[in-house]
Amino acid sequence: MKKDWDTRVMVEIAVAAALALILGMLRIYRMPYGGSVTLEMVPLFVVSLRHGVAAGVWSGFVVGMLNLFLDPYVIHPIQLVMDYPLPFAALGLAGMFPSKPMLGLILGTAGRYVIHVLSGAIFFGTYAPEGMNPWVYSLGYNASYIIPNGIIAIVVIGLLLQTPLLKGANNKR
Repeated sequence: MKKDWDTRVMVEIAVAAALALILGMLRIYRMPYGGSVTLEMVPLFVVSLRHGVAAGVWSGFVVGMLNLFLDPYVIHPIQLVMDYPLPFAALGLAGMFPSKPMLGLILGTAGRYVIHVLSGAIFFGTYAPEGMNPWVYSLGYNASYIIPNGIIAIVVIGLLLQTPLLKGANNKR
């Protein structure tokens, strides 16, 4: 049964996007060529778990676009899509498994990772050390910040699953 978004859901999406943007600015570690270890994925995962894939994808898309406007590095129109709205929208895949939220978090994190790896290898392969395959470089570079982000998000969401914010989230849809 499809449920239209009411005002409350749209406000939650907006608040989650704003919170993700702020948490993205509070960096635990910043990589030299882009990417940081932050808590920005947590609010996007909360929306996905509470309201499903579409709401999660939309909130991630909004965050990606806001990141593009605030701190852009664009060398090609396709790279713009692959580095900003698309990987954050992929985090919304977490809502695919409402009864198994940790599986959803892994899927969302993996979706973001795959998109960043593709962009890195295609558009930023020249940053790879001489003689190193650009795909290997992109796999390692992106793993160095996305995997810690995913682990942090899994730990935080694991704690939030015990709170009213997410307890029984899969029953709300």
